[in-house]
Amino acid sequence: MASAPTSKYNSHSLENESIKRTSRDGVNWDLSEAVPRLPGETRVADKEVIYICPFNGPIKGRVYITNYRLYLRSLETPIFAFLNEEKFNVDGWLVYNPVEEYRRQGLPNHHWRITFINKCYELCDTYPSLLVVPYRASDEDLRRVATFRSRNRIPVLSWIHPENKTVIVRCSQPLVGMSGKRNKDDEKYLDVIRETNRQISKLTIYDARPNVNAVANKATGGGYESDDAYHNAELFFLDIHNIHVMRESLKKVKDIVYPNVEESHWLSSLESTHWLEHIKLVLTGAIQVADKVSSGKSSVLVHCSDGWDRTAQLTSLAMLMLDSFYRSIEGFEILVQKEWISFGHKFASRIGHGDKNHADADRSPIFLQFIDCVWQMSKQFPTAFEFNEQFLITILDHLYSCRFGTFLYNCESARERQKVTERTVSLWSLINSNKDKFKNPFYTKEINRVLYPVASMRHLELWVNYYIRWNPRIKQQQPNPVEQRYLELLALRDEYIKRLEELQLANSAKLSDPSTSPSSPSQMMPHVQTHF
Repeated sequence: MASAPTSKYNSHSLENESIKRTSRDGVNWDLSEAVPRLPGETRVADKEVIYICPFNGPIKGRVYITNYRLYLRSLETPIFAFLNEEKFNVDGWLVYNPVEEYRRQGLPNHHWRITFINKCYELCDTYPSLLVVPYRASDEDLRRVATFRSRNRIPVLSWIHPENKTVIVRCSQPLVGMSGKRNKDDEKYLDVIRETNRQISKLTIYDARPNVNAVANKATGGGYESDDAYHNAELFFLDIHNIHVMRESLKKVKDIVYPNVEESHWLSSLESTHWLEHIKLVLTGAIQVADKVSSGKSSVLVHCSDGWDRTAQLTSLAMLMLDSFYRSIEGFEILVQKEWISFGHKFASRIGHGDKNHADADRSPIFLQFIDCVWQMSKQFPTAFEFNEQFLITILDHLYSCRFGTFLYNCESARERQKVTERTVSLWSLINSNKDKFKNPFYTKEINRVLYPVASMRHLELWVNYYIRWNPRIKQQQPNPVEQRYLELLALRDEYIKRLEELQLANSAKLSDPSTSPSSPSQMMPHVQTHF
């Protein structure tokens, strides 16, 4: 049996190394911990180095060399975003201003008001400081309602239809429990929401969970709105599974695409992951929300358990279908900042930034699933979105990279405590400083067009350019030839327009000069030769 080649480096065993280092902020890194390796990946060597980072300068760390890759573990800090000193010509932190966004929607008005009851995050520590609530509900009413909603996440407005004035409201589950508790303040509050649009007789409640899960949550003090307590509401369950099911589904996707693609049984292997089934259920739920609001039949209240995972998926996708503004680059950034970041999706828990416990049960690809749904929509409506596929991939890459502060921590209050906007750079600074790279050349701006994607397994597909792009046996996808040719034609058009303007200026100068005035009208028309 041939022995492994000896490295020229002074290597140490990855499994037996017992060196420990302490970072600047007191975090202990145990280097005896084996570097996570892929099937078939073997260690060659490891060595302590100083890496010249293009963003932050020299960083001390240990590089682990395998037969497949280089793996650098920094000894300096677990969160790179706080060291990143990149400079951009735009400030991405200024993209989202909640007052301006609600004003764009025509708020406040006679039925909805802006409240600062949560200014110091005393009402709900996972909600933003600024909330939009019914005009008839006092701040004291909101405090009483908060006691009956999980994590104090009361029903608040996300979006209002510009014409029929129906709304999308989001919250968490009611604390009904096994005894079937009721809260008159909560019941009255939902009735007030319904009455903000006097044309509707029922408020539609979409519970993102499967019915059996919602019933099971009663055992832990949660539950759902019963017909007996909420007479003017209709409740529908959307059968979207929880974070644990989604995590296991993505693991199965990873197993069939990396490091080897299962070619012989590809379709059955993909089906066994159930990933596209989950995408279908999320899209189907969002379509129901969008259709109910667009038709003017009813205002909609959306919740799951705590209102920060499936709820964010449904509200943001429905708003993307209903409001063409969110399909622009800036609009999509605002949508993510508003519905995901400010309303407390638990990015730190779901992604695990700076946490080496990869087996944590809180990990789940909820935001990835949302972006996948957006990609599915962009495939079905190729001219409806200003941004391209690279835009979505860039967002996901930096969801995990820790290069920017945009997705750090679980909620707005935690980001304020850590002064994230002062100490880190925003992802939107990178994107908005080079928008042309992320623009869809086929984009056609349309106002008030509602998108209804087909949420059928026949129309959904695995996002190959994202999930399989790092497979060593898959060639990097070339740019779309149709898109490339279209960009070339646009550049040619701009060149001809510029040339025509130059000729028109030259001709105007000649006409204004009496000494060079043409003797006949035919001489006044310049002859321009083009390829067309």
